[in-house]
Amino acid sequence: MQDLAGIAVTTLLGAALAGYLLGSIPFGVLLTRAAGAGDVRKIGSGNIGATNVLRTGRKDLAFATLILDAGKGAVALLIARAVTGSDVVAAIAGGAAFLGHLYPVWLGFKGGKGVATFFGLMLAAAWPLGLVAAALWLLTAAVFRISSLSALVATLLTPVLALMPIAALGLPAPHSVFLLALFAMALIWLRHFDNIIRLVRGKEPRIGARPAG
Repeated sequence: MQDLAGIAVTTLLGAALAGYLLGSIPFGVLLTRAAGAGDVRKIGSGNIGATNVLRTGRKDLAFATLILDAGKGAVALLIARAVTGSDVVAAIAGGAAFLGHLYPVWLGFKGGKGVATFFGLMLAAAWPLGLVAAALWLLTAAVFRISSLSALVATLLTPVLALMPIAALGLPAPHSVFLLALFAMALIWLRHFDNIIRLVRGKEPRIGARPAG
């Protein structure tokens, strides 16, 4: 892995800025407005992610939002890796895209919770790790039927898995992937603070349940 000290500051800043701007594109807001489905920020939880877009009744828009939110982090990381050949720069670009999704400048720094973008990042950074993270989400969701809990479990375990030998799956885990997973996990847990409180109180809605009110 390329040493951070050997990378030009302008390259790091450029990757971070480009990644942030790409990640800050609010696809959920743009798609619902373009389709005449209203402002997703005024529906349900007010979140701009796919889960809340689904509450508009448009499954197609929710699916498109899911793919685009996951894709923007992955695209930022992959472009940076292709251009610079550096896993470090790729992780910085991907992390900046993730930050942009959570805190987009265009929406007063009020964005999504980052779960779809997280999985896109992990798949792009180290696909075996991304697949395992997605499997953890699916397994937890199948057992407990709670979306937020599934996200919290999957993102908590992913940095740990990034430190384990993935070479057996054909792709070793560099430290940059671990740091990226740790960074994203910390922000996702922060953004899920209210969900965590409801989980502790046993009041977090299950998948498919209608939101209160």
